[in-house]
Amino acid sequence: QVQLVESGGGWVQVGDSLRLACAASGRSVRTSAMAWFRQAPGKEREFVAAIRESNGATRYADSIQGRFTISRDNSKNTVYLQMNNLKPEDTATYYCASRSYWTVQYYLAQHWGDWGQGTQVTVSS
Repeated sequence: QVQLVESGGGWVQVGDSLRLACAASGRSVRTSAMAWFRQAPGKEREFVAAIRESNGATRYADSIQGRFTISRDNSKNTVYLQMNNLKPEDTATYYCASRSYWTVQYYLAQHWGDWGQGTQVTVSS
């Protein structure tokens, strides 16, 4: 019923920016908790950012050090991840996730029920 489709990944240089998009169907991004995770080869899926339903409060992984911003466009039913000053360690497949309501353990992948197929981000030096 729920479908999440990521887009906007690419191959960029260190210091460049990308804006990822997650287009949702089957649920409203305004009334759902949404998140971005990433997974590099050989590593576990890692929390990046989340946005709470309704009030839009945001949470970020400490590791991104203020470089990323999660947002949503309710009219397009789409969640975005603006990524600035990209570093090689940002290279990963980025996944969009959703759930019906907020969880205090938003940083755990197992707490998110719906997932997109992912979009690849490669940062080269």
